[in-house]
Amino acid sequence: MISGRGGSMTRSRIRPPRRPKVQADGEDEFEACWDKLREALRDIHTRNAGQLSFEQLYRYSYKIVVKKAGLKLYDRVKEFEEKWFADEVMPPIWALITPNLVSVTLEEVPSSSIVERRSVGEKFLKGIRSSWEHHNFSMNMIADILIYLDRGFNIDHSRPTIYTTTIGLFRDHILRSTITQDGASHMVFDILNATIIDQINMEREEDVIDKALVRSCISMLESLFETDEEREDERLYSTSFEPVYIRSSRAFYKSECERLLRENSASAWLHYTKRRLAEEVDRCRTTLSPLSITRITQVVEQELIVKHVDEFLAIESSGINAMIDNDRVDDLSIVYELVTRVDPKKTVLRNALAVRIVELGTEIEQALKNTDFSTTQQANAEEIAEGADKSKPKALNASAQQTAAAIKWVDDVLALKDKFDRVWSTCFTEDLYLQTTLTKSFSDFINTFGRSSEYVSLFIDDNLKRGIKGKTEAEVDTVLDKAITLIRYLGEKDKFEQYYQKHLARRLLHSKSESLEAEQAMISRMKQELGNNFTTKFEGMFRDMRTSKETTDQYRDHIRGLGEVDAGRIDLSINILAGNNWPKEVMGRASFTDGLKAALVYPREIQGLQDSFFKFYTMNRNGRVLNWVGSAGSADIKCIFPKMPGKTSGPLSKDRRYEINVTTYGMMVLLLFNDLAEDEWLSFEDIQQRTNIPQPDLINVLTPLSVIKAYRVLLKEPQTKGAVKPGDRFAFNREFVSKTIKIKVPAVSAANRVENDEERKETNQKNEETRKYIIDAAIVRIMKQRKELGHSQLITEVIQVLASRFKPDVPLIKRQIEALISRDYLERAELADGSPAYQYVA
Repeated sequence: MISGRGGSMTRSRIRPPRRPKVQADGEDEFEACWDKLREALRDIHTRNAGQLSFEQLYRYSYKIVVKKAGLKLYDRVKEFEEKWFADEVMPPIWALITPNLVSVTLEEVPSSSIVERRSVGEKFLKGIRSSWEHHNFSMNMIADILIYLDRGFNIDHSRPTIYTTTIGLFRDHILRSTITQDGASHMVFDILNATIIDQINMEREEDVIDKALVRSCISMLESLFETDEEREDERLYSTSFEPVYIRSSRAFYKSECERLLRENSASAWLHYTKRRLAEEVDRCRTTLSPLSITRITQVVEQELIVKHVDEFLAIESSGINAMIDNDRVDDLSIVYELVTRVDPKKTVLRNALAVRIVELGTEIEQALKNTDFSTTQQANAEEIAEGADKSKPKALNASAQQTAAAIKWVDDVLALKDKFDRVWSTCFTEDLYLQTTLTKSFSDFINTFGRSSEYVSLFIDDNLKRGIKGKTEAEVDTVLDKAITLIRYLGEKDKFEQYYQKHLARRLLHSKSESLEAEQAMISRMKQELGNNFTTKFEGMFRDMRTSKETTDQYRDHIRGLGEVDAGRIDLSINILAGNNWPKEVMGRASFTDGLKAALVYPREIQGLQDSFFKFYTMNRNGRVLNWVGSAGSADIKCIFPKMPGKTSGPLSKDRRYEINVTTYGMMVLLLFNDLAEDEWLSFEDIQQRTNIPQPDLINVLTPLSVIKAYRVLLKEPQTKGAVKPGDRFAFNREFVSKTIKIKVPAVSAANRVENDEERKETNQKNEETRKYIIDAAIVRIMKQRKELGHSQLITEVIQVLASRFKPDVPLIKRQIEALISRDYLERAELADGSPAYQYVA
């Protein structure tokens, strides 16, 4: 009994047969041996090999090879197999190739039903599989019988093995055979490929197919080669089937993508693409060949992602904008997954995110213009009298409305930042490319908004005054971290520094900070983020406040030691401010070194205190000069309003005592009315002449004291609801009544607010002047180190050095270079190539 190569029987080592005793004639002996072998081959093909003797058949082939007739035997076997194919194998296969099969597979004519389509295809594939398995089994057995032919003849004559030759006959005589129907010729190979692909398309359409059948046909193609040389890169699967499979898949997915575009749903496209990618990989592993995984996934990626990703993401109702706006986390995760497959740098997604962030930032800015800030449910504690009805919406003045708009803008920007941070961590796996895009996009739209530096400073100011009240330490840290994030985005950090310095000064001088620890923590974070130079003035302001407290305590101890304490003594609290640390706006509308500004005329009682403190302060500090800044202080005044004659009931029937908190200017004005007769009036000009308070500041002081009902300590003529103006007259309001004992009169200068257009213009001018000095210092520092430098390189290095604070304009840098040349810091030179350069003048 014999078995093929694929059989389960084990065989011992093959030994050459013993030399036969009787030698016949060479030609006759070949024919006799061939007859035996031919009968054995026929029995093998007909599955009737049970009685065959492997040893005897091997002996016949051995004899032929020994007699130098190996070539003849080789050709005879090949001829036999070719005839067997023609007579026994090909007719049944041709019978399976019906016009219906050809029309469904090659001509792609729809069949009457999916069942018929599947049935016709499976019948043909089963016929091919049966013929192949029978042929492969037979060729294995025949190769075993003729093994000596391979060893003793084919190797010496560089011919393919008998198995390679005979197994290749299936390729040449079956797969490459041509059948003619209705005047058209079709290669069996083309029909086979089309049938397999049709089965795959049916599965793609969610029909059930015989995967094992398709897999067996694919295994046949993987076992066959283009030629008998059997090169690894010439397997029929790779050379003949896979290109057709890839081409048809490309057409299929192109059509599917067009359908998805017509449906106009980005979400459907995302889930469809993700499912198809997984299905194609699974199909290659279970039904086709793992060799095609890379190529088929590339087809899906190209047709469904690369070519149309921009169109799908731009769909208005379901694209990237809708996903972001409606927090579609799953869809955004799939977008990231698909885009990452085709582009490691995620260019398409980065561009879409950048555009959307800028759009949403612009919407925030536009929303400010459309929001009514004229009333608020939560009244500003700085601007209402203690004990007022806080449950009703309170009308806001123009300044307060602008400040409310600033806080809303920052809150909306932070909410937008939080939203994209969640998307970045949840959907984008904290991708560094996308993080860079998000950071740049936020920075772009924040810096496009002209008031961003001022608004960020106001946001921090509002939180440090009232926003952190009642919050835990962790919540305070979160607020401070958000503030630092906003500062990090600002391009003009020098402008932010000016606003923050101004707002911090008012918080410190008017004791508005909710927590000094939080103030210090904020400055510490800014130092870590922006460097020591950025916070030098801020730290100096805190240092001045600590020193002032110590000095005030020492002064009080000094007064007590002199024995001058009396019941009518005015309690003085001094803040000694170093001029370089504090903004000019806080310390007076003009610099106190301005010689044209008239000195303030303080009341006699205050002048005595000033002289006393100056003597104390200069005892151990020779050469120090103190300039009193009336615009930055405040005073608590105890006022007595006498009972009104003729009144026997109500508040006016008795004396009324109030403690009124006003600015230093307000104290100076109110004390003027102590020396006036009962019906005497002072004009606006009289008050200004007696105090030398600047006119704008005097208007701000008199307006709340004479116009706002809750603080109307003074009477005004004419009595209007508008602001005070020159020409108005004022008198002491003896009928003033308040529900509270302590009254805080709002100070315009004490509240941090959004600048008006004139103030912003002035701030920009000051900032421009400051930048000139900073650019000068940067140029000199660079040139001192480099000695000589080309014009373009110098400008580039200046921009790089100053990038952390602001982006200087190139024309401004050029003007400052010219200014330094005129001041003999630099001189012109030329480089070796003739380009302009500069030299440092020591």
